[in-house]
Amino acid sequence: MAEILIVEDEISINELVKRNLQLVGHRCTSAFDGKNAINQMQEHNFDLIILDIMLPEIDGFEVFKEVDKTPTIFLTARSSLGDRIKGFSLGADDYLTKPFEMLELLARVEAVLRRTQKTRSCFINGSVKIDFNSRQVFYLEKLVECTPKEYELLEVLVNNRNIALSRERLLELVWGYDYEGDTRTIDVHIQKLRKKLGWENVIKTVYKLGYRLEVGL
Repeated sequence: MAEILIVEDEISINELVKRNLQLVGHRCTSAFDGKNAINQMQEHNFDLIILDIMLPEIDGFEVFKEVDKTPTIFLTARSSLGDRIKGFSLGADDYLTKPFEMLELLARVEAVLRRTQKTRSCFINGSVKIDFNSRQVFYLEKLVECTPKEYELLEVLVNNRNIALSRERLLELVWGYDYEGDTRTIDVHIQKLRKKLGWENVIKTVYKLGYRLEVGL
C-alpha cells in the first residue's frame, strides 16, 4: 500500500485514477492545480506522485521542480518527443500519455513503486504469500510449484486485485497479443491456481466476462 498524490485538473480523470488505485489498495490524495499540489507535497509525505503537465496556476514541469526525491509519473496529453525528453531529463520515473489504459497505468505504478522500494516485495492474503523478488508462492508456509504462466497470471491478478479482468485481457497480459490459443486456456489456469492456493472463493468468476481477485482493503 502506498500514499499517492494525483495531480490532474480534469475531475473525471482524477477521480477515475483515484478510484482504481484505491481498488488495488493504495491511499490517494487529489490535487487539481499546481499550487495546491505544491502545498500538498509540503504538508504530507507521498510515496508516488502522478502528475499532469498542463495545470492551472503552475504547470507540471514547475511543480516537479519542487518534488523532493518522490518518485513521479507524468500523465499528460503532451506527447511530443521534446516534452518526453524534458520530463525524463528533469528526473521523472515514467511518462505516460493520454489517452491511456488504466491497466497500463496500474502496471507502471506498481513497477515504479517496486523499483523505488516504496511498496512491499511480498503480497500476503490469508494463508498465501507471494514473494515478487524470488517469484515464489507459498501456501500454508509450504512452497507451491507454479509454472511460469501460472505465476505470471497470478501476478497480474494480484496487481489488479478487486478489478474485473476479461479473459481476453488476461490472455494479452500473460500470453501476449500474438497468442493463437483461445480463452479456455485462462479457465484451465485459473482452476489450477484456485486448487493450489485454496482460493476457490478468492478468485471470483465475473459472469460473461472473466475473473477478479477479491481482496479486502
